[in-house]
Amino acid sequence: SGGHSYLYEPLWWLGMVTMILGEIANFAAYAFAPAILVTPLGALSIIFSAVLAHFILKERLHMFGVVGCILCVVGSVGIVLHAPKEREINSVGEIWHFATQPGFIVYSCVAVVGALFLIFWAVKRSGHRKMLVYIAICSLMGSLTVISVKAVAIALKLSFSESNQFIYVQTWFFIFVVIICCLVQLNYLNK
Repeated sequence: SGGHSYLYEPLWWLGMVTMILGEIANFAAYAFAPAILVTPLGALSIIFSAVLAHFILKERLHMFGVVGCILCVVGSVGIVLHAPKEREINSVGEIWHFATQPGFIVYSCVAVVGALFLIFWAVKRSGHRKMLVYIAICSLMGSLTVISVKAVAIALKLSFSESNQFIYVQTWFFIFVVIICCLVQLNYLNK
């Protein structure tokens, strides 16, 4: 309970490898498509997970699960149909410019402070009883992961086609954020 015994389960590793492959595909999508389209379409994996859990793990899909799946589809379709056009980004410096705007800095600080509060206070107090604490941590970190993954994907795309983006410290900062956020999410997704 609360440990890391799942690391010894082959089925867990199979699931982890397939999830990583899916995330690599998501990563590639961020390089070529707007994040506002990739992210909600990635949320459709919740539906596939629910269906696979029903058939493979013999879990019962309750009415709330069905309603949740329907809301995922409706929300994803709504966002995709009404997504604004994303402007072409030609360097990691452009993403850095957007990421250093006051509004995003305030949001990032609130997300990090919120996640730290949940990790160091709420998890100890009620995390083992309330799954929402872990979900909130993963969601806050995931919101920061999206912008960083988009930056790293664009850096790779531009480095292969035009100019090396890995000579800029901003690229390495985004890589660092991706690694930290992914490690935090991986830890709390498995609680």
